[in-house]
Amino acid sequence: MITNNQTDNIDFQSESTNKMSVLELVLILKETFSYLLSKWLIIVFFCLLGGSLGFLYAYLKKPIYTASTTFVLEEGDKGGGLSSLGGIAAVTGIDLGGGGGGLFQGDNLLELYKSRTMIEKTLLSPMQEDSSKLLVDRYLSFNPIEISIKGSSSNLKDFRQLDSLKNKRLRDSLLGEIVSNIKKSYLVVGKLDKKLSVIKVDVNSTDELFAKDFNDQIVQNVNEFYKQTKTKKSMANVKILQDKTDSVRGMMNSAIYSSVKVADATPNINPTRQVERIAPMQRSQFSAETNKAVLGTMLQNLEMSKLSVLKETPLIQTVDKPIYPLYKERFSKSKGIAIGVIISGLLSVMFLITRRFFINLMKEGAAKS
Repeated sequence: MITNNQTDNIDFQSESTNKMSVLELVLILKETFSYLLSKWLIIVFFCLLGGSLGFLYAYLKKPIYTASTTFVLEEGDKGGGLSSLGGIAAVTGIDLGGGGGGLFQGDNLLELYKSRTMIEKTLLSPMQEDSSKLLVDRYLSFNPIEISIKGSSSNLKDFRQLDSLKNKRLRDSLLGEIVSNIKKSYLVVGKLDKKLSVIKVDVNSTDELFAKDFNDQIVQNVNEFYKQTKTKKSMANVKILQDKTDSVRGMMNSAIYSSVKVADATPNINPTRQVERIAPMQRSQFSAETNKAVLGTMLQNLEMSKLSVLKETPLIQTVDKPIYPLYKERFSKSKGIAIGVIISGLLSVMFLITRRFFINLMKEGAAKS
């Protein structure tokens, strides 16, 4: 059985042990600090070396140019403006419902900018200043890709030379690699505010000309594709309605001409044979009047459907577009020196402490043996 005196002794020994461990830790830290002070020349040397490397990195690193386009997107009339014509349009078998529906609403439009189809189409577009070169050729000028053709390796400089080789697999593979790199490191698309419809498209590149041309071209391609898709269904309905209207007009004109031809063909008809003139003329006139009534309704529907297309067409108003000189971000030399000094200093301290620890460990092992 443990008595009170024994319990007090255990608590005292535990407290003494804790005090000793704290004292030992303080002594170890003091000895380590003294050791590092004795090696200050080595630490300073590595700090100077790291600072020099940081300065060299900042000096050699190319600046990043940013081309930015900001635009406001206003959706068109989702209702299509044709609900009042639904019954009339049903007679002709035409669906005059909304054109774009919910195809590219919200974040879907942002993802469209990052699709392979849009980026690839942009890369294969001619440059603004030199239409003989493609944007992908400009990309390859500062991001060369090595390809192997018939056993010999070379840097790809003109992308159209792959078309002459008729190697579609190699062409698509290289395009896929370039598209993936652009999505990852070059293209940034987002909304300035989730509650607003203001969209910003940034293209970051070490080549100023490529950044601006690529930004201009991809914004144009995506916005045109967006407009066409939103009104594609309504435009198809307008075409169908236009064809039907032209057909009815042709039938009406044909009936009018038929009536006149009948009159011309029987100038001095026998009064007892009036049926040969009156019946065909009345039949043609009736057909013309019927087609005239149908044509009037269809012309009204056609104009309403054209107006609906205008309502459904989204408004994309550019607020800011990239102009030269582009915004340039350069890695600061002072920042490079500071980062280099800190990293090299920490590494040198860690190396010296680790080296001293192993040396002491080896000495203790030799003493015991």
